[in-house]
Amino acid sequence: MFLSCHFDFLPLTFNVLKSMEVSPFRGIRYNQRIVGDLAQVICPPYDIITPEQQKLYYKKSDYNAIRLEYPIESLEPTGDRYQRAAGTFQQWLKHGILQLDSVSSFYLHDHRFEYSGEKMVRRGLIARVKLEPWGSGIYPHEETSSKAKSDRLQLMRACRTNFSPLFSLYHDSEQKVVPILSHAAQKKPLMLLRAERSNLPDSNEDHILWAITDPETKRELSQFLFSQPFYIADGHHRYETALNYQQERTQEQSDSFDSSVIATLNGVKRKQSLAGKEAFQYVMMELVDFSDPGLLVLPLHRLVRGIASSILVGLGNQLRNFFALESVPLKAGSCQLPADSCLGILGLQPGSLVVLKKRQDISLEAMMPGNRSQAYREFGVSILNHIILDAVLSGAKDLDVAYTVDFKEAYQQIKEGEYQLAFLLNPPQPEMVKAIADAGDRMPSKSTYFYPKLPAGLIINPLD
Repeated sequence: MFLSCHFDFLPLTFNVLKSMEVSPFRGIRYNQRIVGDLAQVICPPYDIITPEQQKLYYKKSDYNAIRLEYPIESLEPTGDRYQRAAGTFQQWLKHGILQLDSVSSFYLHDHRFEYSGEKMVRRGLIARVKLEPWGSGIYPHEETSSKAKSDRLQLMRACRTNFSPLFSLYHDSEQKVVPILSHAAQKKPLMLLRAERSNLPDSNEDHILWAITDPETKRELSQFLFSQPFYIADGHHRYETALNYQQERTQEQSDSFDSSVIATLNGVKRKQSLAGKEAFQYVMMELVDFSDPGLLVLPLHRLVRGIASSILVGLGNQLRNFFALESVPLKAGSCQLPADSCLGILGLQPGSLVVLKKRQDISLEAMMPGNRSQAYREFGVSILNHIILDAVLSGAKDLDVAYTVDFKEAYQQIKEGEYQLAFLLNPPQPEMVKAIADAGDRMPSKSTYFYPKLPAGLIINPLD
């Protein structure tokens, strides 16, 4: 994966936190009487699925959501894969494989998983959220690329549906939502999915889903969440795609007919506007509290190759111009970065992790672009990108950079000589995500990995 992508960075100024409209909706769900085990029909979002994994999800079930979320080209009949996804979706609706819920609901979702041997639960609320421009109650934290947005827009045009929710964060500082959700979780679940253990990305995850249908409870949730700003954790591309799709559908509607209804009451004609309430004006999100104990953010380590040997030999001395370097012997292929470190490097010294720390006489922040926030300048990925990759390694013109969340994979790639260096980063804290977003800034692309990913096919949101 090369660092030659075009990233869209939009400087934003957020002076006032605005409100977001949050609504229950009638979701589309799998009919368990037809598909059987629901754990066999969901899949991760498209952007973490390898071609090999894509084929395995196809084999899990004839009804796996991979056929909608990320259809494979070589195993399908000829034709546009987005249109094939749309055709499959319509067929599944026609034959009752997928069914529209009869009552609008908020969907409470407990996502159970294991990480480093610890069992964890992340609780989220799946809802429809009114689409607003960035900075109007909804805030990004990472830069995005154009390619992924084009792919998702074509799928959305063909299917007119959200197959997976965006992942957003809010701050329940007064603890008003927690008791409501805890009470809802005491009732009988709508769905219980226990995943089989395998090598697939979602193999260690279970899901419990409840439908919140009580009118008063729905009103309370909508009312409280209306006053909260939302921060996109995962799904920047899909949110920007949804904004583009909203514009297209609004334009189509205005071109084809007047989006209003003329009602005649007592001989008086009145214009009742429908604009702004159509399903395509909203996007499906799962909302998670910043303080949720299951909220886990992992770093995306960088694997680098393409460095000339002449540059690599002198890299240690070059780095000493900016950092204090410490060598930590590797023990059984495991390590932990010290809390006060900027980052670590594998491959610079055989058998050791080289830890980079700030020097008292050097201001790394002063070397950052002047238009970036203080939080951005202190962030580990920013230091890596601007000072090491752009400045120290400026002579390496053809860097090949890959990403992994797994230290063991990074260690193995260096050991086997697949990559020359691995830059290891500390986990980003959710507070850092919020601080950078509040400053109207964005982290570099691939700075955070919210684990685990939300599945596609659990709840489907129609846009018609």
